[in-house]
Amino acid sequence: MSQSIKILIVDDCANDAELLVNGLRRAQFDPLWHRVDTELDYLIKLRPELDVIISDLTMPQFNGMRALELLKSRGYEIPFIIVSGTMGEEKAVEAIKLGATDYLMKDRIDRLGAAVGHAMEKSRLRRECREAEEGRLEGERKFRALFDAAHDAIYMLHNGVFVDCNSQGQFMYGRTWDQIVGHTPDEFAPLKQPDGRNSREKAAEIVMKALAGEPQSFEWMVNHADGTHVYSEISINRLEMGGSVYLMAIARDVTDRKRAEEQIAEQAAVLDKARDAIAIRDLEGRILFWNKGAEHLYGWMREEVIGCNISQLIYPHPTVFAEANREVMKQGEWAGEVQNITKNRRDLTVEARWTLLRDKEGQPKSVLAINTDITEKKSFEAQLMRAQRMESIGTLAGGIAHDLNNILTPILTSIELLKLRESDPQAKRILETIEVSSRRGADIVRQVLSFAHGIKGERVVVHPKRLLKDIESFIGDTFPKNIRLNLSLPQEPWILLGDPTRLHQVLLNLCLNARDAMPEGGSLTIAAESIVLDRMSATKHIGAKEGRYMIFAVTDSGTGIPVAILDKIFEPFFTTKEVDKGTGLGLSTVLAIVKSHEGFVDVESEPGKGTTFKVFLPVMHPSAEKRDVVTTLASLPRGNGETILVVDDEISIREVTTDTLETFGYRTLTASDGAEALAVYQQKRNEISAVLTDMTMPVMDGAATIRALLKMDPTLKIIASSGFKLHSHHGKSSDANIKYFLTKPYSAETLLNTVRERMDDPGPSLML
Repeated sequence: MSQSIKILIVDDCANDAELLVNGLRRAQFDPLWHRVDTELDYLIKLRPELDVIISDLTMPQFNGMRALELLKSRGYEIPFIIVSGTMGEEKAVEAIKLGATDYLMKDRIDRLGAAVGHAMEKSRLRRECREAEEGRLEGERKFRALFDAAHDAIYMLHNGVFVDCNSQGQFMYGRTWDQIVGHTPDEFAPLKQPDGRNSREKAAEIVMKALAGEPQSFEWMVNHADGTHVYSEISINRLEMGGSVYLMAIARDVTDRKRAEEQIAEQAAVLDKARDAIAIRDLEGRILFWNKGAEHLYGWMREEVIGCNISQLIYPHPTVFAEANREVMKQGEWAGEVQNITKNRRDLTVEARWTLLRDKEGQPKSVLAINTDITEKKSFEAQLMRAQRMESIGTLAGGIAHDLNNILTPILTSIELLKLRESDPQAKRILETIEVSSRRGADIVRQVLSFAHGIKGERVVVHPKRLLKDIESFIGDTFPKNIRLNLSLPQEPWILLGDPTRLHQVLLNLCLNARDAMPEGGSLTIAAESIVLDRMSATKHIGAKEGRYMIFAVTDSGTGIPVAILDKIFEPFFTTKEVDKGTGLGLSTVLAIVKSHEGFVDVESEPGKGTTFKVFLPVMHPSAEKRDVVTTLASLPRGNGETILVVDDEISIREVTTDTLETFGYRTLTASDGAEALAVYQQKRNEISAVLTDMTMPVMDGAATIRALLKMDPTLKIIASSGFKLHSHHGKSSDANIKYFLTKPYSAETLLNTVRERMDDPGPSLML
């Protein structure tokens, strides 16, 4: 049952007063209290029936020393306790000399209940002693009764030696009255106290100060008769009885509390070793415990957050926190992923596990939260899912591109033949228009194949400065004048090994996207620099390796990309542009080209504040530069009457291919699939000089056809063709090593050059 007490609190801070009252309630007191912060209010509220006065030391209009002085001037013997956050030892000693009963630092507010209890006990004992003086015999009887009946241990000392003790004092030491009286306190204590001081020296100093009239309050450890240690909180006061000076020591056993504190300290030390963020908050959300893992994760030190509301500190979405908190109060536990923020406003994704803690009566008292940082894990999972999603879409896109290549191949080849035969200027212009449209369609197909299978062009030395200068020229000629271009060229002489056309396409696509994001104009910045990725940095990006990279950063000041679609922008055919204003292949093509160059792409964007795309490409040292040899042909090569077997299931491709070959001096035979090709070759093998076969056909595909033909004649000259890049679609060794390959759609020039090269090459068809 709570003990009712009347309290006057002298403090200018209402919140601090509330904390004091709550501390007393936790100590089983039921306070009736008033708060004052001026001398006038203090004098009005000062009454002899008060049980205790608790005062701050320093206030704007008043101070604790003045309050103590006024109390003494009234002659009221009311316990006076000073609670301060800044009081030094000199002030404490001065306050005790002036008559303060006790003093506490605000960071030890948990001792307030004990201090008030001790103060009231002292006050009560003093009143009893005073009443005893009024009637010697009656007073002595009452004092003795109180002495023996007290719940605390009471000891009387004369000249530093025990001369009396009550039953609780005997119980605390585990010894009889006779075993205690006549001995000094240090005889029952270990060599050193918990604070590290020598017990004999500490006892001598305390006795000396107490005899000088300075009340003493301290912690003391004794050796119990059973070999255990007993912790006590002791207050000592000087008494004069019968002309002699005595010391009365009142000791309260706090062994259980001290052991609990030690256990808590040990547990806290263990929790500090955990890498997870561990926090305990009360039911109002105020932080009670904050481990080292939480300090490391959130950047807030323990002393900064204790007492702060956790929902306002690290949760950017209070409603989400409130819903989860209701669940933990209802179910007793909750687990899930939540968004947090750090001290420097960095976003985190954490896996949270909350548990409701209860007191001995089973009532909720606090919530334990264990938070694990999964920010990088979630980012990696998102990248992986995007890569898997794009891989599946790429398979579909590759199939479509193959069919389109079969459609475009006869168109492009036929146009070139028709232009050779057509003399009418108007007809030639029509053919040229058809050719431009067809090549545009072929370019789109190549973009799809770049995305689907990472088609690689010829790799040559690429100088970043030249690449950026080309882009600068294009932007200057074509972009609106309200877009300001800032170009930052790399200072290092590092170079790239890649397909310059493809890399030009990467930067061009990014610049076009930046232009479209700034319809009202703005700033476009293109910068290049070289960096070195260490192993830790490389693990944050799928496919990245440690080493030196060239970064091409394209930054615009445009509308930015909404967070909801940021992970979709590299998907093929995904676009936010209006119909007929975008194919949705730009960024997917960028990613495919960059990946084919063993690089990766990073994007940073904030709605309304622009976007930055960073393209990371591995670089080579200038000493590795190789000369780019470009071969040009003055005219299309012709055949010398050789017979070429053309194998393709698409009749239009067979017809235009044979027409082209025959126009330029070859003879041809045809087959619609592999089985028919084997039959034709079996009959005409002495006439056939080479075989041009598609790789994707019904009945018998190109790979099986090539293996069967080479089994019949290992020296047979083979040329393969497909809408897919050979090594990216077929994995069997017999066809993956074909030396001569035509990628559909191919032009007449490409067809004739490849056939002529194969006819002039005496080597085998497979690369060994």
